[in-house]
Amino acid sequence: MGRTIRSPEANLTSHLIPTCADRPGDDPIFSLNAEAIRRAAQGEGILNSTLGALMKDDGTMAVMPSVFEAFQRVSSEAAAAYAPISGPPAFLDAVIEDLFGSGPLASDAVGAATPGGTGACYQAIVNFLEPGQKLLTTSFYWGPYRILAEHSSRGIETFEMFSPDGSFHCEALGSALDKMFDQQGRVLLVLNTPCHNPTGFSLDDKDWNDLVTIVRRAAKKGPLTVLFDFAYAKFASPGSIRWPRHVGRLQGEATLVFAWSASKAFAQYGARVGACIAIGTDEKENTRLRNALGFSCRGTWSNCNHLGMLAITELLCDPDLRQRSDAERDMLRSLLSERVDAFNELARARELAYPRYEGGFFVTVFSSDAKRVAASMREEGVYVVPVGGGVRVAICSTPTQHMEQLVDALVHGVEAAGAI
Repeated sequence: MGRTIRSPEANLTSHLIPTCADRPGDDPIFSLNAEAIRRAAQGEGILNSTLGALMKDDGTMAVMPSVFEAFQRVSSEAAAAYAPISGPPAFLDAVIEDLFGSGPLASDAVGAATPGGTGACYQAIVNFLEPGQKLLTTSFYWGPYRILAEHSSRGIETFEMFSPDGSFHCEALGSALDKMFDQQGRVLLVLNTPCHNPTGFSLDDKDWNDLVTIVRRAAKKGPLTVLFDFAYAKFASPGSIRWPRHVGRLQGEATLVFAWSASKAFAQYGARVGACIAIGTDEKENTRLRNALGFSCRGTWSNCNHLGMLAITELLCDPDLRQRSDAERDMLRSLLSERVDAFNELARARELAYPRYEGGFFVTVFSSDAKRVAASMREEGVYVVPVGGGVRVAICSTPTQHMEQLVDALVHGVEAAGAI
């Protein structure tokens, strides 16, 4: 039988489906991080403020010793076995207690394990929106929200995040909710607070009060789900952790979903341990939620990192390990707070424009030409991430002693761009 000869033109045709044929390559944040690492390896003095991992001032990864002890306590047989599809019940119970304590929210919560907080966001998108519908979030948002939405044949719509006085733009949210209900009959609202990624902004009590009023009103128009992305909540300054006294006021009004992440809470980014916790409007709905989340687990990643979930359960449930891990996290939070304070002092003195920043891994400096700001800064050997409306600065990976260098480069970058 003769060999089939394929024409050169045939090699130009992708066998991928059309929607996947022109996907971008590496994530832009990881690409910038890789470029910064390459330049540093070549001997250049590089300040890398891109990647969202907490680093010590000497440039090494900040870790929590108690976490590694918890991993070592798990037997090899237990770690090697399949985890339950939705996650070990003890793990889910521990996460729910970590979120809500023993109050009414805890008693009504159901959930499923996910690969990090990202998996929880994916769960919300595919279970609360039909294909072709859009989630609603703030004008500044974590870029993978769009990737998750588009990959699952959904989309994204935004509302202006900040009002002219710098507060959360609740009026814009209210208008956007009305518009979304008119367009698609249901809404998935995604809110990242406290320590919003990428701006560092945390809702204050007035913001929360206005938000609760608006969500309650909007919920009367149709199915409304609010996803609270709590990825960075454990590293918020104590004064900015306001959500516990407000979220309960929405119970029964809307479906509440929480993206919980061990990646940030325990400085274990590679373990990929998270959970999607949901609270429905009644008991019957909670059963539906539990089943839907478990079904989505089986239909995507099947089950999650068993070793990681067993270790995190130990950290949350063993009194000694919990006390030690809390103390270790407090030390890391203090390290981060020093950087936040240093940035605020320097940035205010140089009149940089950025949101209220009380704590968290990131802050965004506003600019109408973010790409030009970031490009100018790279010429000085300082790496940040351009986002819509500004540049995201990873304070978590910027040593305190280099904060003045960072702020200088930001000022020069904004001046080079010529617009705020």
